[in-house]
Formats: sequence, C-alpha cells, structure tokens
Amino acid sequence: MESIRLKGIPLPVSRLCAGGCPAGEYGWGDVNRDDIQRSILRAYELGVNFFDTADTYGLGRSEENMGDTLHSVRDKVVIATKFGVRVEGGKTFYDNGPAYIETALHASLKRLKTDYIDLYQVHYLDGVTPADDMMEALLRHKKAGKILSIGLSNVTADQARLFLPYKDEIATFQNHYSLAHRQDEADMLSVADALSAAPMTWGSLGQGILTGKYDASVRFEKNDRRSRTIYDNFYGDKLQKNLSIVEAMRPIAENHGVTVASVAVRFILDHLPNSVVIAGMKNASQAEGNAQALSFALTKEETAGLEEVSR
Repeated sequence: MESIRLKGIPLPVSRLCAGGCPAGEYGWGDVNRDDIQRSILRAYELGVNFFDTADTYGLGRSEENMGDTLHSVRDKVVIATKFGVRVEGGKTFYDNGPAYIETALHASLKRLKTDYIDLYQVHYLDGVTPADDMMEALLRHKKAGKILSIGLSNVTADQARLFLPYKDEIATFQNHYSLAHRQDEADMLSVADALSAAPMTWGSLGQGILTGKYDASVRFEKNDRRSRTIYDNFYGDKLQKNLSIVEAMRPIAENHGVTVASVAVRFILDHLPNSVVIAGMKNASQAEGNAQALSFALTKEETAGLEEVSR
C-alpha cells in the first residue's frame, strides 16, 4: 500500500483514504448499515489504514459506524473527522468558535469510541471566527492529547494565507478534485506549497459518475442527493462531458484488469504529488474496486489521454 507521512501522525497513512460520507446512511440512496460496516472492514483488510468522516455525515451516524467497526484495531488506523457544520433548531450553519469546537470534539470522540482523533479538520470556514481564535482552541486540544494533528477543508488559496503563521501545525487540506472537476487544480497546488500540507481530494469519483456504472439515462430516487441538479455531474452538458471521460477510462481499466473507479483514483494519485485520495463506498465490493488503484500504474500515453479528455 502506498503511504505518506503527515505532520503530527506517528503512523504512515495510506494514500487511499476510505471516505465516510455514505456511512452516514443518508442522501446516497438505499444504504445498509451492515454493508457499510463490512466495507470499512474490507478496506482495512486490503491495507487502507486512513478513514475520513465528519460529524455532520448522517448527523453523527457515520462516526458511529466508523467507531463500531474500527475500535478493535484503533492503534493500527488513522481516523480523520471534521467539525464546523452545526445543525440547530432545524437550521444548518457554519461555526468555528472555540466553544463549539469543545462541544463538537467531545461528541465526536464519544461516537468514534476513542480518546483521541488523529486528524481534526475544520469542514468549512465560517467567515466570522478569526483564524487565530480557532487555531488556538485546536492547539489547546492538541496539547491535551485529544487530537494529534489539524487539517483544513474547502479552503481557497486566499483563505489559506490566514493560516501561514500555523503552517507547521497544518497537516492536510481537503478540496474537491477529480477527473470530472479539475478547475481548482492550480489553487490546490498553491495551497499545498504555501502550507507544506498534503492535499486530500473529496468527490474523487465525481459522486459516482466516474465509476462507469451510469449512462445518459441516469436517474436517482428522492432519497439520493444526486437527484438534485446541484450535483451537476449527472446533468446536461456536464454529464455528457463526464461520460466521455468514462469512455476514455474503460479501455485503460480493461488493459490493467481493474475497475473504472480505480483508474479515476490512480489518475489523482499520479497527478497530485503526496496527495491522499478519499473514495467513498457503500459495500465491500466498492471498497475492493477502489483499492485496485494501488495495484497498477498508468502509462504516459494513458495519462496524456486522460489529461486531454478531462481538461
């Protein structure tokens, strides 16, 4: 398993990270809890030791599934979660304040069945809390041993500059990136360079369009977030563009005897140095398909073709 080192984390982390959004059992169609937990265990069996979730995924359900499945191997895995998306009185808003960090952190620790979190990430900046106040609160919890390292998520290069005084403390940052979404590539590389932090990619499979499972007739039920047009990977010209990318991936997958999804993951691993790819899964088969990305390398010709079709 390919791995890298992250600031503050003793274990090397696998460059494939098991994404926990579907583990929230909400918004991804029919999801079975037993299947979710088996997928987490299967990823671990295949050598994945890095697991990413957030307190807002299923309003804590994802963290519970991670905690239930991983507590017996806790010292062998790296768990990342996020704070900052607050739900109160039926309303959702961002909150990076020290008081909320205290509340959110202890709730996550309980759900994850652990006394420390390896990587604690701000999910979104609230635009109100000063970076100094947020970081000072996080560093207090780090000093107390409740978190080992700190990460950012969904930040622009301009926002990253707020954290330059803390660059030695920022281990990672997460942003949206895939063959279907490369428009923020330059921004991501800029943040990685400025903070000396490892990029982590979410949406790495284009919310599923890059798995090769769908065609132009794709439709989703109301219990699936992708039924909304805000998930534009499945609508209009963007859908047609994505399907052309999938068609370019199919012969590559066949050539290497791997899944189409693993080709999408492999492209990112090769294209973003020292990156970690987050790939979600709803069952063990999907965990296996994602992990195939670590079993082959793209040729120069294959990489060039994918760069061209996804540009």
